[in-house]
Amino acid sequence: MAVPKRKMSRSNTRARRANWKATVVATVACPQCKSPKLPHAACSVCGTYNGRQVLEV
Repeated sequence: MAVPKRKMSRSNTRARRANWKATVVATVACPQCKSPKLPHAACSVCGTYNGRQVLEV
């Protein structure tokens, strides 16, 4: 198991932790109803995916 040889300084630790950020959920507009939806997923408003009806809403 890898063990650090020296203690990491406070500024290095905080600089490393500063890069842990939550990313915004990507959404695209539904081509049928123009509501935001997740990419590669059926629209929860109109129930279409890839130009055809796949869910009954």
